[in-house]
Amino acid sequence: IIVMAALFEKPLEELKQYMGTNPRPEDFDNYWDRALSEMNSVNSEIELVPAKFQVHFAECFDLYFTGVKGARIHAKYIRPRNKQYPGKHPAILQFHGYSGNCGDWQSKLGYVAAGFCVAALDCRGQGGLSEDTGGVKGNTYKGQIIRGLDDPDPDNLLFRQIFLDTAQLAKIVMSFPEVDETRVGAMGGSQGGGLTIACGALEPRIKKLAPLFPFLSDYKRVWDMDLAKGAYEELNMYFRLFDPRHERETEVFTKLGYIDIQNLAGRINGEVMMGTGLQDTICPPSTQFAAYNKIKSKKRVVIYPDFGHEGLPGFDDMVYSFMMEL
Repeated sequence: IIVMAALFEKPLEELKQYMGTNPRPEDFDNYWDRALSEMNSVNSEIELVPAKFQVHFAECFDLYFTGVKGARIHAKYIRPRNKQYPGKHPAILQFHGYSGNCGDWQSKLGYVAAGFCVAALDCRGQGGLSEDTGGVKGNTYKGQIIRGLDDPDPDNLLFRQIFLDTAQLAKIVMSFPEVDETRVGAMGGSQGGGLTIACGALEPRIKKLAPLFPFLSDYKRVWDMDLAKGAYEELNMYFRLFDPRHERETEVFTKLGYIDIQNLAGRINGEVMMGTGLQDTICPPSTQFAAYNKIKSKKRVVIYPDFGHEGLPGFDDMVYSFMMEL
């Protein structure tokens, strides 16, 4: 059986070999090593506030911590009540889609009922309670990929801070006495898929990763495919506003390479199960494979030939079974 990608994309066999288009900055590894040093120097000032929502078999908390650049970050944190599940627990980290939030308490209870602790991040400056401290030059109108792109210091790219928030959340959860730090997984779709990869790269103790059609990968490929629309529209808007003749195109995409998850993927140690639809015009399959093909740890990709950027039937159940192995 020959499975073809959509006509707008490469054939599947080429996707499996594709290694990305976007430039990788020469100092990429030093950039992220410095970033992690900054994150590790932050006093997290962790606060657990009991939530109004509670259930008999779990304890629900609003978790707050201080991230890089002084931003106060929020996540929902749920742990099983000790009477039902004594001892240390595995944990799941959940990351949401672009512009959204960490979701309802109820949506996390399936894992908690199975004995997991669950932490779900609100990305700074998006639809949840996390703080965006701002302070960058240039356009902030259409999105966060370009936030800080015109700042002279690439350390001010906003997705640098969001990637670090994922790793800091993982570090915090792993430090909790009720959590077994050797049994922690991460999951999410679209932006959440990209953040799953970033988290597993920056906190390599993550054991299992389930990214679904990951965003934030291979920006130049998106541009070359004329798909800088929807979630990637800000790339088009940036050039129209600040570089209408593309005189700085190489410079721009190279700088975006600092926050391109394909360049982080090789740092992952955990086992990866990625889901992708070959009809995805929001996060094109080639951009997803650019990251997937750089992962060196145990991995597999679950292909949905006829689906795009949408719910993939059965994949959530596959993720649940995958995480149950923890």
